[in-house]
Amino acid sequence: MTEQVVSLLRGLPAEAVAFLIATVPIAELRGAIPWALTPPPLGGGLSWQEAYIWSVMGNLLPVPFLLWLLEPLSERFRRWRPMDRFLGWLFARTRRRGKLIERYGPLGLVFFVGTPLPMTGAWTGAVAAFLFGVSFKRALPAIALGVMLAGVVVTLASLRVIGLVL
Repeated sequence: MTEQVVSLLRGLPAEAVAFLIATVPIAELRGAIPWALTPPPLGGGLSWQEAYIWSVMGNLLPVPFLLWLLEPLSERFRRWRPMDRFLGWLFARTRRRGKLIERYGPLGLVFFVGTPLPMTGAWTGAVAAFLFGVSFKRALPAIALGVMLAGVVVTLASLRVIGLVL
C-alpha cells in the first residue's frame, strides 16, 4: 500500500510524502517512517527527526475528524447492507482487541495506539474510543500520546537501534 501512495505522490517533497503516507489507514506512521528514512530513490532520505515529526503530524491529522464523525457516519452507513457487514466486522474485531481500553480507559488507549502492531494505530484507536465511549476530550490526547510513542518505537526499529518485526 505504501508503494501505491508513493507512486501517486511522485514529485512532491519527501516531507509531504511522509506526511501523506502517515494519514492513510493501515500504512500510518508504520509505513511513513521507514519510507522517509530510506535513502532515495526508494525512500525520502529524511533525517530521523524529520521522519518522526512529519509522520506523527500526518498520522494525527485524521484523528479529530474521525472522533467527530464516526458516530454519525456509522449510523448512516449501517443502513447499507455491505457497509453494515464491514462495520460489524470492524467493530467486533476492535472490541476483541480493545480489552486494554475497556479496562483502563484513556490510559489503555495510549498503549493500544502506541503498540506498533497491525490494527493498533490512530485510525483503529479512534474507532476504539468511539466504541468504548471515551470522550473526544480524553481520546484526542490519549491517541496523540500513543502515536508519539509508536513513532519512537518505529523510528528506533527503523534505525535498527531496537529489534522489532514490523
